[in-house]
Amino acid sequence: MSILILLADASGTGQVQQIADTFGVDWPHLISQIISFAIVCFLLQRLAYKPILGMLEQRRRQIADGIAEREQIRDELVHAEARRRAVMVQAAEEASEVIQEARAAAANVRESETRKAIATAELIVVKARDAASQEHDRMLRDLKRELGGLVIQATSIASGKVLTEDDQRRIAEETLNEVSRAA
Repeated sequence: MSILILLADASGTGQVQQIADTFGVDWPHLISQIISFAIVCFLLQRLAYKPILGMLEQRRRQIADGIAEREQIRDELVHAEARRRAVMVQAAEEASEVIQEARAAAANVRESETRKAIATAELIVVKARDAASQEHDRMLRDLKRELGGLVIQATSIASGKVLTEDDQRRIAEETLNEVSRAA
């Protein structure tokens, strides 16, 4: 607005004209320079300042987005670390449970195998006793038979006569009864 006042007053002989004459103002050149300066300012505003300010604003937004993203990543890392720790604690607990279960299973297997071994040993002992008892009975029968034959031979030699079959049977039975009582 002050430019309009200056231009309006430039044609007259007012105070502005006196100051302009004192300083040697050439009005046509001044007006052309003002118009040139206004054109340059307009062009700079349109072609340079606005794009530069736009780029600066875009850069400012990118930086703000980068900072926000960095904060988000940091928060995610904190949460991921917390989840990792929770998973590690849970894995340790599960591993402890698995170890306890394995120990319990091993104890059960050991106890089961011990029972099986004891049962097998007892079965072997029973079989051995049965076998020993059978062998003892067989040996006793053989001994009785041999002893009966020896007694018959000794009796027939001592008496000097041949024993009949009834005599041999009676002596064998008496000997067997005596041996049975002694055993």
